[in-house]
Formats: sequence, structure tokens, C-alpha cells
Amino acid sequence: MSAVPTNLKRTILFDAHHLAGAKLVDFGGWEMPVNYGSQIEEHLATRTNCGVFDVSHMAAVDVIGKDAKAFLEKVVANNVNKLKNNGQALYGCLLNDEAGVIDDLIVYRLDPNYRLVINAATAHTDLEWLNKQATSFQDVTLIPRRSDLIANQNPQGMIAVQGPKALELIKKAIPSLAKAASELKSFHASCEQTPFGEIMIARTGYTGEDGAELLVPVNHTVAIWDLLIAQGAQPAGLGARDTLRLEAGMNLYGQDMNDQTNPLDVGLSWTIDRSGDRNFIGKSALERKPQKFIFLGLILQDKGVLRAHQIVKSSKGEGEITSGTFSPSLQKSIALAKLPLATEIGETVKVVIRDKELNAVVVKPPFVRHGKALV
Repeated sequence: MSAVPTNLKRTILFDAHHLAGAKLVDFGGWEMPVNYGSQIEEHLATRTNCGVFDVSHMAAVDVIGKDAKAFLEKVVANNVNKLKNNGQALYGCLLNDEAGVIDDLIVYRLDPNYRLVINAATAHTDLEWLNKQATSFQDVTLIPRRSDLIANQNPQGMIAVQGPKALELIKKAIPSLAKAASELKSFHASCEQTPFGEIMIARTGYTGEDGAELLVPVNHTVAIWDLLIAQGAQPAGLGARDTLRLEAGMNLYGQDMNDQTNPLDVGLSWTIDRSGDRNFIGKSALERKPQKFIFLGLILQDKGVLRAHQIVKSSKGEGEITSGTFSPSLQKSIALAKLPLATEIGETVKVVIRDKELNAVVVKPPFVRHGKALV
């Protein structure tokens, strides 16, 4: 087990990770498992069977009050009016006044309220910013569901169950979720009463596979984790989570974007709804800041590994890799990169790796979804 600073936060599942022999690392101030022995085995188990991830370091925040919807229309760049039905989910970003990405998040409509799920490392600063914006509204309250956050209530653990057999495994492990696991559509959620209290099951995830994320009362999280593993789920750490999300072409906050990044440059224009007269924070800045890059994938043709911040050279100009890794599914090195706007899919570019210029081909992500190579 790796040595990590002792002042790190720990999730309710820390002891379970420790007992399972996890290699623990500092992730945004949290002591989290990077793997339980083999990152590649955990990755492939998620693609072919079922991986289970502790994501309790992420933060659910309930948004309640008569002005909840108006508040979210203002702070989320995507349009929450797209949430037509109870339980529906929406991916979007919080932007600052200069249109930099404060965070990416999922918004769930849970009548009569809404729930946000925000990133672990940004939770404190997100909440400060959200509470500041809330002062402009008469009736909106933010209730964090993570125990270290100020004014939290009924804290939750969070477990991601991902893979082609994930939903079947959930049904066996927690029979009271069987109906919801069978009926929920993708990007929808439901709050269900179970012997473990109310559990929110959401058909969302970060791997490109089917599955669900479970929000569980914190004191029952260990029991749920153990039940899932008893049914055959493979515990998976942050290492596999990163290679899976990169194969799936999904952005990672702090890696592919931050509060200095124009979302248009990192493939997030689809999450920004500028239609109509809704005046969300960052909208006017986006109108005066044109897109400078196109966000595409790379597959390395030569021997080496693609990594963040490597320079990409092409006949159209220079770009930069934002995330890179070796893909266990493709057995090739892959990356997401900000490239010159005129870059075309199928084009060969040069990546500067240790003073050498290696060949890579430009592709449209995702690389892998639902266990199948797409490039």
C-alpha cells in the first residue's frame, strides 16, 4: 500500500478498500483506491462483466424551494427545461463570468426538487459559488448530502455499478431495486424505499458501459458494497475509472477543462444551450469568445504512450493533448486533444514525446462504448 499524507479525507468505504489490499493515493484531497492489484483486470471486468466503484467522494446537493428551477436556469449552461419528466437527468456545466468551466455536473429532476452531483475536489468551491448566486433568489436552498460539507443533511455514500451485467447484478444484490433497474431508461433516476433506507438509482455512469449509480444512506453504504461484491462485482479503482472514461470519450474536470477553459474548445458545445433569451452565467462571454480548437481523439501509430500536455503538430498548426493513456481494450495508446479547428478526422499528426515526433491518427471519440471498439 502506498504512503499517503495522513490529513486526507476518507469515504465510508475506506476500511473495505484497506482490507481488500487496495493501493491508496491522494485524489483531490481524498485517500482513494487507484487499484486493487491489477488496473487492467478491473478495466476489462467492467467492459465484459461488472465493475463497482466507490464514488462517495463526489457530492450530491439537493436544490429545494420555489425558485429552484429559475436558479438552475441561471447557473447551469445547459437548459434544465429539457427535464420534462420526474427522474430525468441532464449533463451540463457551471460557467464563470468569463465562460471558464467551474465544474461539470449532472442535474436530476426529483419532483418537487432537483439534485446536483458535483465533483469531489471542487465541491467546497462549487457550493460557495452556488450559495453566492442563490442570494439573488427569494426561495432556494442548497442541501449538501456529503458529511464534510457545511449544512449537510442525511449524508449519502455513492457507488457506481458499471458493465454489461451491472443491472442484473443490482437486481440480485438488492431485490427492492429490481423493478427500477428493469424499467429505468438511460439518464433517468428513481428514489426507491429499500430495507437500507431510500436509495436513488440512476442509469448514469462514467465508463461508456451500461449500469447505474446508487446514492445510499451513508451508514448502509458498506452493506450495499459487500452485497454487490458477493454477487460477483469486481471492485475497481481510480486507475480503471480513468482508462474507461477516456476510452468512452468523456471529459475529466481538472484534466480536460478548468475555470480557464472555454467549453467550446473541449467538445462541450452540446452541453450549452444558447437558444432563447435565457441569460445564464457565462453566456455573454461565450458570445465574444470564439471557438479556437476542435476536440478530437488520437491513436498513436508508433511505440510510446500519449500523455496530457504533449504538443501535437499538424499542417494546420499546433494543438495539445488534454488526456492520454494506454487503452486496455484497444491495446493502443489513445488521447483526447485540443486541435486546430481545420483538423480533419483520418488526418495523421505528429505528437512530441521526449523530443521525438511520433505519428498519430485523428479519430472521432468515443474509442470504445458498450464493449465495442468504435475507431
